[in-house]
Amino acid sequence: MLLALLLALLLWTPDLDRATLETRYLQAPGDLVEMDGQRLHVRDSGPADAPAILMIHGFAASLHTWEPWAQALAGPFRVLRLDLPGSGLSAPDARGNCRDDRTVALLGALLDQRGIRRAHLLGHSIGGRIAWTFAATHPERVDRLVLLAPDGFASPGFAYGQAPEVPAMLGLMRYVLPAPLLRMNLAPAYADPATLTDAMHTRYHDLLRAPGSRQALLERMRQTVLVDPVPLLHRIQAPTLLLWGDRDAFIPTANAEDFLRALPQARLVRLPGVGHVPQEESPQAGLDAVRSFLR
Repeated sequence: MLLALLLALLLWTPDLDRATLETRYLQAPGDLVEMDGQRLHVRDSGPADAPAILMIHGFAASLHTWEPWAQALAGPFRVLRLDLPGSGLSAPDARGNCRDDRTVALLGALLDQRGIRRAHLLGHSIGGRIAWTFAATHPERVDRLVLLAPDGFASPGFAYGQAPEVPAMLGLMRYVLPAPLLRMNLAPAYADPATLTDAMHTRYHDLLRAPGSRQALLERMRQTVLVDPVPLLHRIQAPTLLLWGDRDAFIPTANAEDFLRALPQARLVRLPGVGHVPQEESPQAGLDAVRSFLR
C-alpha cells in the first residue's frame, strides 16, 4: 500500500495555472476573446482584406501546430486559427458541450465576429471532421476545403451511432501524465520521431495541463457519436484537397479512398515518408500543395 501511494505521488501530474501558461504561450492579450459565453484563444494574422483561411487543429493539439503554415500563408491570406474549447489556452466549453455541432456553431460565430463572410477551411484529423462538417452544413461560407488525414469514417472503437467506450486507463490521464509517457504516445504520430523536438513535446505537455483541459478532452471523446459521413459529404460544394502522409499510423491512408468516393470534386496528395502530422513533421511538403490549391 505504501509503495502504491509513493508511486501515485511520484507520477501525479497537477495542472499548471493559466497565468504561467499565458506567459509561455500567449502572443498578445487581445488573442483571448469572449464569444457566446466561451473564452477562446485566437490568432488572426495577415491583411484584414485578404482572402481568409480558418485553421482547425486535431485532438490534444493547439493552434501552435499550424505555426509554419500560418507564417508562410499570412500575407497573401488572412490566417485565422484557434484553440478548440478545452485545448491550448481556450477554456473548456462553458456548457460542458463538446459535441461537433457546438464547435461548428462556434466557428460560425468566430467568422461573424471577425466580419468574414466566406473562408478557406483547413482541418487536421478531428479538426478535419469539424471542417468538413462545417462545409457540409454551411456551404455558402466555404470557398475551398483542405483536409489533412481527416476523421469521420468508422474505425475500431468508433462505430456509427454509438458513443465510444473511454478506457479507464485513459481516464487516469486526468491525474497522471508524466512527460516520458506523453512522448511515447505522441511519437507514433511522426514517421520520424526525431521531428518531435523537445520544445514541441514540452508545449504539448504544458498545454495538456491547462486547468480542465484533460477532462475536456475525455468529454470530447465521450460525446463523439459518429454518423455515416457520406450523406453530409455529398452536400459539400467546395473544391477539396486531401493531404495524407503515407506513413500515418493513426488514420490510415486507405481512408482517403472513402473520402474520394464521397467527394468526386476532391483530389488527393500523398506525402511520402510522412506521418499523421504533416504540418509539423514536413511543413514544406504539404505547404506547396496547399499554396498551389488555394491560389
